[in-house]
Amino acid sequence: MTDRSIETGSSGTPAPSRATRAPTPLRADQIEVLRNYGQTRVTQAGEVLFRAGDTTNDFFVVLDGEVRVVDDFAGEVRTMGVFGPGTFLGDLYMLTGQGVPLSAVVSEGGELLAIPRERLKKVVTEESKLSNLILDTFMARRLFLMRTGVGLRLIGSRHSRDATRLREFAIRNRLPHVWIEVEEDRSKAEALLERFGATLSEAPVAIWQGEDVLTNPTTPELARIMGVKVDFPREKTYDLIVVGAGPAGFGAAVYGASEGLATLALESVALGGQAGTSSRIENYLGFPVGLSGFELATRALAQADKFGAQTAVPEEAVRLRRVNGHYRIGLAEGAEIVARSVIAATGARYQRLDVPGLAQFEGVSVHYAATESEVQRCEGEEVVVVGGGNSAGQAAVYLAGRARRVYLLIRGGDLSKGMSTYLVDRVRHAENVELLAHTEVELLVGTDRLDQVVVRDNRTGEGRSLDAKALFVFIGAQANTGWLRGTAELDRRGFVLTGRAMADFALEGEAWQGLSREPYRLETSMPGVFAAGDVRSGSIKRCASAVGEGAMAVALVHQYLAETGV
Repeated sequence: MTDRSIETGSSGTPAPSRATRAPTPLRADQIEVLRNYGQTRVTQAGEVLFRAGDTTNDFFVVLDGEVRVVDDFAGEVRTMGVFGPGTFLGDLYMLTGQGVPLSAVVSEGGELLAIPRERLKKVVTEESKLSNLILDTFMARRLFLMRTGVGLRLIGSRHSRDATRLREFAIRNRLPHVWIEVEEDRSKAEALLERFGATLSEAPVAIWQGEDVLTNPTTPELARIMGVKVDFPREKTYDLIVVGAGPAGFGAAVYGASEGLATLALESVALGGQAGTSSRIENYLGFPVGLSGFELATRALAQADKFGAQTAVPEEAVRLRRVNGHYRIGLAEGAEIVARSVIAATGARYQRLDVPGLAQFEGVSVHYAATESEVQRCEGEEVVVVGGGNSAGQAAVYLAGRARRVYLLIRGGDLSKGMSTYLVDRVRHAENVELLAHTEVELLVGTDRLDQVVVRDNRTGEGRSLDAKALFVFIGAQANTGWLRGTAELDRRGFVLTGRAMADFALEGEAWQGLSREPYRLETSMPGVFAAGDVRSGSIKRCASAVGEGAMAVALVHQYLAETGV
């Protein structure tokens, strides 16, 4: 508890505003299970349970009385939720170590059950009957806070690449925030900046809970103040370092740690990788109604934590070198970390359309993911989706539920050539999705924001203007292997060659001397370095196969470590 008070309305409790619906109470038997993990405590009206920015607060179950959760940024208080007997407080920050974006104050004295964060992780991983309930509730609350906007304030221009970078980091990591765009509300932006001792010339500016004010921070700087970045021992020699935390990387980290390997997973932007931006993955085994990339990443993180795998984000690998039989991975911030084996799971980066002026609209009207944040900005508008793969199909279907009209553009004439049958059927049955085959984007029209997309039939040359306010691009990806160039053998497109796909000359280096075997199936031209998922040449670009390759790579890591004894 802290003695710092929260400003209240005339009644003595935080002034109410739009709040979440009353949470469903836990059953008596569920509360009894939770009692094994915490302690009860008596509360009094006005007591502050935690303040926004806290990274150590407990998980609370209200046994008696009432608690209000409020957004009290800079003294402006609004109630976000009211919790009565049988309900619990909390969000995903309880599992990730992030700073809580809200404050909680007791509005009616009573009794609470308090469970420390580390004990809550045991509940999530050991109590199967409660795990799904807690995770589902946490994810629903996080999405609500994302839509509502609380906590972090980002002030900047829609034309600023740095502002776009910071927004992308917040969106990809599902960090609740309020975006204040200079072009939309200059007076509000100036007033807020002046209040915290900053000016528009210093934008973009990030303000965290009215205490940390960062002018054009680096991504790691922003991550640190919000508790996103996980600090890990850099002097330790890990059994396995996984570079990339998408489906393949998470699969490798979970299996590696569960089998006793000291495992660290690095991710440069956000846990979940490219799959983490997917609105709905419907062909993943075991989830008949599908799951979002957000759900997949959240559940994978809980599993990784259960088995002791460490994760670090944002932490970018920039080079790899072999020294005395071990591998040293250079990080963007300058340090090096050491591993006995490495799994490259860095996936691929989005390809961009070759259209004049594209960069002008990126981050504003041109997007490479269709998450809730992007969809909010074009709700009720006409939008264009470019691409003929599953990512494009998933985006088109998702957008159809919120946009007035969705134009799906493909260069060829057969949608089923690159898209799964179930998605083709859903696209064709969506009344407000119009498929434009043999069509390409020729021109983007607009000043600050996109007003029209000019397209052209690549057979007839006939042009057409679409009154679209947003463009979503899903035209494939380029290998994310810059950190491996000059060390691992790559194919002509930059993807990592493994196993028998490599030419004999690739195996003539010093590292292979003394090894009387050919490379394992997922092993690269560097023994003990494996590739899994989209980054691997010849891989099947599907979420489930990436997870499988991650697990398979761990089995091969065990063989490598056993034979070399490094």
